[in-house]
Amino acid sequence: MSQRDPLWPASAAAPFIDRHVGPRSRDIDAMLQTLGLDSLDALIDATIPAEILDRDGPDPSARRIGDALSEAEALTRLREMAQQNIVMRSMIGQGYYDTLMPAVIQRNIFENPAWYTAYTPYQPEISQGRLEALITFQTLVKDLTGLDIANASLLDEATACAEAMTMSHRVSRVEGDVFFVDADTHPQIIAVLETHAAPLGWQILVGKPEDAASRDDIFGVLLSYPGSSGAVRNDRELIAHLRGRDVIITMTTDPLALLLLKPPGEMGADIAVGSMQRYGVPMGFGGPHAAFMAVRESFKRHMPGRLIGVSRDSAGRAAYRLALQTREQHIRREKATSNICTAQVLLAVIAAMYAVHHGPEGLRAIAQRVHRLASILAAGLRKLGVPPVSDDFFDTLTVFVGDEAEVILKRAEAEGINLRDAGGGKIGISCDEVTSAEDIRTLWQVFAPGADIEALEDGITLPQACFPAALQRDGALLTHPVFHQYRSETEMMRYLRRLADRDLALDRTMIPLGSCTMKLNAATEMMPVSWPEFAAIHPYAPAHQVKGYHTLFAYLEQALCRVTGYDAVSLQPNSGAQGEYAGLLAIRAYHQAQGEAQRDICLIPASAHGTNPASAHLAGMRVVVVACDAQGNVDLEDLKAKLAAHKNAVAAMMITYPSTHGVFEDHIVALCRLVHAEGGQIYLDGANMNAQLGLAYPGLFGADVSHLNLHKTFCIPHGGGGPGMGPIGVKAHLAPFLPGQPEKGGAHAVSAAMYGSASILPISAAYLMMMGDAGLRRATELAVLNANYIAHRLEPHFPVLYRGRQGYTAHECIIDLRPIKDETGVTVDDIAKRLIDHGFHAPTISFPVPGTFMIEPTESESLAELDRFCDAMIAIRAEIAEIARGDMALMESPLRHAPHTLNDLTGDWQRVYTRAQGCCPMGGSNADKYFPPVNRIDNAWGDRNLVCACPDPSAYEDVSATD
Repeated sequence: MSQRDPLWPASAAAPFIDRHVGPRSRDIDAMLQTLGLDSLDALIDATIPAEILDRDGPDPSARRIGDALSEAEALTRLREMAQQNIVMRSMIGQGYYDTLMPAVIQRNIFENPAWYTAYTPYQPEISQGRLEALITFQTLVKDLTGLDIANASLLDEATACAEAMTMSHRVSRVEGDVFFVDADTHPQIIAVLETHAAPLGWQILVGKPEDAASRDDIFGVLLSYPGSSGAVRNDRELIAHLRGRDVIITMTTDPLALLLLKPPGEMGADIAVGSMQRYGVPMGFGGPHAAFMAVRESFKRHMPGRLIGVSRDSAGRAAYRLALQTREQHIRREKATSNICTAQVLLAVIAAMYAVHHGPEGLRAIAQRVHRLASILAAGLRKLGVPPVSDDFFDTLTVFVGDEAEVILKRAEAEGINLRDAGGGKIGISCDEVTSAEDIRTLWQVFAPGADIEALEDGITLPQACFPAALQRDGALLTHPVFHQYRSETEMMRYLRRLADRDLALDRTMIPLGSCTMKLNAATEMMPVSWPEFAAIHPYAPAHQVKGYHTLFAYLEQALCRVTGYDAVSLQPNSGAQGEYAGLLAIRAYHQAQGEAQRDICLIPASAHGTNPASAHLAGMRVVVVACDAQGNVDLEDLKAKLAAHKNAVAAMMITYPSTHGVFEDHIVALCRLVHAEGGQIYLDGANMNAQLGLAYPGLFGADVSHLNLHKTFCIPHGGGGPGMGPIGVKAHLAPFLPGQPEKGGAHAVSAAMYGSASILPISAAYLMMMGDAGLRRATELAVLNANYIAHRLEPHFPVLYRGRQGYTAHECIIDLRPIKDETGVTVDDIAKRLIDHGFHAPTISFPVPGTFMIEPTESESLAELDRFCDAMIAIRAEIAEIARGDMALMESPLRHAPHTLNDLTGDWQRVYTRAQGCCPMGGSNADKYFPPVNRIDNAWGDRNLVCACPDPSAYEDVSATD
């Protein structure tokens, strides 16, 4: 039979690459013609320097990930991996617990692109839904902890403790460098604290809390409440004593326990941190989970992370926004005390809605049931001669069994239950939301095979609570109406829909954010995240139970090495900023191992993202800024001068490539050689990898380490501002200094779990499987094409600020709006808000250059969508021209009144332009038009009148009356 007439037909499904990218073949031809080019190869040859362009290379097999799989084939392969995992009843605890995500939340938030494809709420008018959910999260945390103000989530419990430590040092008046840690603290927390303390020259002292009372060099203390062993202590007197000496007190705590226990604020703590994982978020082999932080009012301007506040819009209505943004790392830069650049918004929303779904009565009932089951278990174990180490506990028991520990652990596993090997002959047992009476009976048999369980049960009597009466919580909890009014699923479903409808996410429109790569998050990629074989796994489950996860990790690590040219990858960092930090720590440790600990200078271009200098500062390095030239490129002469001035002290140079200005700098190889010649290492920020995959390999053209934003280039959704993942790739000489196992006290640990937010890694794995080598290359080519097409269309109306040597940009372009402001007074904010009226999220504003837009369309957007965006920008330019001609005053224009709401369409109208011009500028059919729920928000008013918890409903009526 001839090859032209095969016996078996090929799959009829279109290749995934055709689903992933927007432009069709005819569109590509049309765009190339517009640019005056005859092929994509010609565009790439003119864009990427020949010195690093590597389509084939001397050993291409070492850089191939294989041919693309179909969507069905990729799901089959991931299902095979998942089935290698063994889902057990996890009673390991140690900060991770089984929980039940309500189906209404799973379907309407966790699996809903309206929630998971949104971007960070820097444009609050189009983010009101998730901002409301986040202020509900803050209110939940504030109420649970009994403190004054809470942020909108942090990355995980261990890094939240590290953030609390650095904040304690910042606010403490104690002249000391010791941070004291309760010995009954989860080991992964201690490991991450040690990682963060070492570069800053601080000492971590671990011991019994009372040991802290006599020292005068302690600036802060971390207490665990309950402890890692499960013990609940009343440390109120110790806390009062330490605070009397100006020591800052942090309590890491369990939000389910706080439904029954006195809150940290009442105990005297200054800071409370913890994880909201058990509020409906799967364990997921370590994440993603929303950590929390709450502080006293006086610390609010020092608190890391994002804070949601209530302000008002131009019509005087209450509206939500990010508050106190001057605290963020991109403002503080090398003076920052935190490098956090993302949160865990999607997971914080799930946790908040879990509380809304259950209400305070439902939450208390869950906590009471968990505590009662632990109490019954403890009572039975006492009768069996295995008493808990502590008589005071909430949900976790630790028992001493000596040499029998290994036998009992294996016996429990044989019954389908994982327990914690606490070391030293101790076993930990944690009850949770899914623990059953049958689990308790099984455990009694595990500890005492052949015991008469019925007789055991009959003899059990329980106290009211297994913790001191003085620690029993009293008083009302979660009194705001939001926690009481959505009890039926009908009402809950509608509430979640209303919130989602107030936002503008990728499921509605292109989000053309430069440096943020808002591309397709395909449904096929997302599906495995919900599978229990990935979602219901404890991060410290025995290795033989998680072979599927390790198969996934091996595939992903190898694939990421091959597409970047690096030799090893760590999947631990659970954000881009964490990846930067881990990479710089690897460089620091490498220099120390070489006997060059004096190397502590980090060279950073003036155009760098704010996380770069912040990460360098936290890694114990001194920042030296390298100038950029008029084209935005690193000034090689200034680099040479800085290298000479700091000879033998340079540890690293951090660069972004393509540059932050959206251009492939021609001298990248020369830059790397200059730094290497002086003994420094090259840290290449991976934010712009979407312009390189399949065409250039940082590990081969001179970089030593990069973090890889899986939530950008590799399709993990941004989730409204998190989750993120920032694995690092390194060359072989840095591999020994990658992050170790946190739960085992591993060196350089930066996150609580060895593989960070492991449960979302199947997303990137699926993307790589379905794209293959050819697909990745095509995606990069089209990302560059789409950006250059937009630059070409907008150039007659808005000058493009930077281009490469042959006149092309990389995968993003910067348009200069400063001349417009100079001529007319129209600001970047005016244009950004007017884009909302056209149904678009604004591009990146005023970064890296104030007064500009940085636009990145990605490869996923079609020609029709690119044209729609360009048409909107050109229409806005025409409105600006009216102002320039004097035909309309700026203060009376649609630009200054944007965005327009449905109230503007239907209410009183006394503007000089028509309702149609203001509210429906695109003309034609407006059947699907998006209307923001609020007008332009007054940020300054919100900072002057800071409210960061759900206000009383009456406050919404009065918000415009005060100032």
